[in-house]
Amino acid sequence: MKKKIGFLSFGHWRDVEGSRTRSAADALLQTIDLAQAAEDLGVDGAFVRVHHFERQLASPFPLLSAIAARTSRIEMGTGVIDMRYENPLYMAEEAAATDLISGGRLQLGLSRGSPEVALRGAESFGYRADDPAELARSKTEIFLAAIQGAAVATTDPARSGVRAGLPIQPQSAGLADRVWWGAGTRATAEWAASLGVNLQSSTLLTEDTGVPFDELQAEQIQMFRAAFTGTREPRVSVSRSVLPITEDIDRVYFGSRGDEDQIGILDGVRSRFGRSYVGEPDVIAAELARDRAVQDADTVLFTVPNQLGVEYNARILATIAEHIAPAIGWKPASV
Repeated sequence: MKKKIGFLSFGHWRDVEGSRTRSAADALLQTIDLAQAAEDLGVDGAFVRVHHFERQLASPFPLLSAIAARTSRIEMGTGVIDMRYENPLYMAEEAAATDLISGGRLQLGLSRGSPEVALRGAESFGYRADDPAELARSKTEIFLAAIQGAAVATTDPARSGVRAGLPIQPQSAGLADRVWWGAGTRATAEWAASLGVNLQSSTLLTEDTGVPFDELQAEQIQMFRAAFTGTREPRVSVSRSVLPITEDIDRVYFGSRGDEDQIGILDGVRSRFGRSYVGEPDVIAAELARDRAVQDADTVLFTVPNQLGVEYNARILATIAEHIAPAIGWKPASV
């Protein structure tokens, strides 16, 4: 499968000194502009992370539709939508409409969600469960059935004269093959495989076996592929924090970043966090070429410091495209 690259924006915004993204409008409009710049560079994907109750991107479908309307080739997607907060049938309508606007370019990453600032935030949206992970999974199954045309309501015989099943509308053919699950463990990756969806693996795994992050992630990818139940070849993405140093300002911003995996406790679980790749482009290229998970994945998403603005991040993406990504087997979309 052809290697693809994309950017992943958390969409941070804050009205503080040094930020080029002072408002929610800035975060949204700049994401659209960066997607256009990325497409012009030959980059394959523009992805956004979704967080509620924070100064970040929270409502992805209007944003992704706007990106679709501005661009013609680049994929747009999420990494990831927290399914605990979602009405799966309404989301199925929104996703299908966005996919139709894009001409079938939507790549929809879903998950159980990550730790958040809100205490039982999904309850504020009207959803409560003793097991949040099970809530997210059950909603995902309903969502997948809906976008594949399953009957989720019945006609009113008094109005139609018959009793029959009704699917949500619109439907967008092939969308189900472009749904991903953000898995934080090897076990959840196998669950995603049993569902027949693609795999998104981030810069955090909520388990630690003592091996380097890229090896643990590569094991997760191998287990996912071995367990995959679909008839097609599944896609797998990994995320990496890559900050090339090409100008003095880059060193001011990022020169002191660490270059080792981090171990920590997240929600009471020992977790392993992937390192940041900071340095000269040729050094980073050589390091990523040795990264086992980067080699095993077909898609690599590079996180961007979005609060530094479109021009700065477009320059980072240009450096990645020209000097780093070819080392992992990528070629621009125009080639």
